[in-house]
Amino acid sequence: MRILELNHIAIHVADVDASVRFYRDTMRFPVMDRPAFDFPGAWFRLGPNQELHLIGDRQLPVHSHHRGGHFALLVDSLDEWESHLDACGATRLARKKRPDGATQTFVQDPDGHWIELFTPPSV
Repeated sequence: MRILELNHIAIHVADVDASVRFYRDTMRFPVMDRPAFDFPGAWFRLGPNQELHLIGDRQLPVHSHHRGGHFALLVDSLDEWESHLDACGATRLARKKRPDGATQTFVQDPDGHWIELFTPPSV
């Protein structure tokens, strides 16, 4: 018995349309078809095998923090991502090095969820 992969992350959002614009346009996540659930939401592709599922009608506060509840994405070029995020007016933290040598920044979505973007340590 074993875990095969992380399939998806699901987060609650207050405004599905605003979140779709952020994840599609700012984060550049490809939109996926979504089953006809009886609640609002949207699905996005995260790399080759993972997905982000938005669940609409969030009523409770978001408790996300860059040192707590967040998800992290390995990216190809932090320089390009930071330039793009800044051009989009996204809220993000300054770049920093992790103790393992990876370089990271964090961006915040419209609901306050934090997303880490990082590049691995230099080899």
